[in-house]
Amino acid sequence: MNKKHCLFCDEIVPIKPEGDYDRYIGCACSPGGFYSLRRDSYEPINSLPHPKKRDMLHLISAYIRELTDCDEKVTLAANDLEPIANSPKIPVTIEDKGNRLLQYLYRHSEGPEEPVVIQPLSSSYNLTYSPNLQELVYIIDKLINEQLLIREGMSFKLTGKGWSEAAANAGGKKLKPCVVLISDEGDLRTEWLELLLPKIEQCGYLPRLLTHTKTQSREQYSLELIADSKLMIADLSGQSPEVYFAAGYALGLNIPVIWTVNGSDADNLFVQIQDIRPMVWDTAEELAVLLQQRLSL
Repeated sequence: MNKKHCLFCDEIVPIKPEGDYDRYIGCACSPGGFYSLRRDSYEPINSLPHPKKRDMLHLISAYIRELTDCDEKVTLAANDLEPIANSPKIPVTIEDKGNRLLQYLYRHSEGPEEPVVIQPLSSSYNLTYSPNLQELVYIIDKLINEQLLIREGMSFKLTGKGWSEAAANAGGKKLKPCVVLISDEGDLRTEWLELLLPKIEQCGYLPRLLTHTKTQSREQYSLELIADSKLMIADLSGQSPEVYFAAGYALGLNIPVIWTVNGSDADNLFVQIQDIRPMVWDTAEELAVLLQQRLSL
């Protein structure tokens, strides 16, 4: 059987051609299983810039491992990678990554304190969608300190508390409602919809986008909608009094507000910038990183 380098976990593994796809068998992405990659996608993926590989490929490895561990078949092509990496189903926070490890142990045991061997641990950091072993070890230590997990060498056990938490989360974590207020400028709205809202979802929130000028697609402001939210993100780009009003209403209800503003508007705000301390951004990509860092704390 031929062998090939897995692009997602860096192992050399057996492959089996099947039509336009190659089946990668038994690598760290799917121990004891396999996934399929379209053959003509191998070089485009291999040729991606190093920063993109660093940020994305470990997420694909974790995605493959989680789905194949749940007995789902995974078939990939190059154009699938970014939608997967940006999916709200991909965990971002340490808490959510820890939950994925609890879920793995829950699937592989029949009850609390039943041992599950994870070996080799050094190539299993994809269990928590982590970029390296160091983060996985940190997550394990955190779960031990929270009395959710017991570790004995390469053997791991859920405590009674850990088993209960894993069982409660087995159906998926409910997203917290979030209101996002922005200018209705066409390009800005598109960037928020396509790039920023998925990142907010990854951090555990269900964002509802509200704009502050009349357009055909506008969702009307609702004080009730704001009151039911757990977070507000208010972008001051475009200088709308409605944003200040709605954000002030949220603050009056003790709802956390994250202020943002495009750098071109930062010096012309109605209030002194130090009073609200908004995140100043120049590109949607930069803002996505800033929001993800803030919401992952």
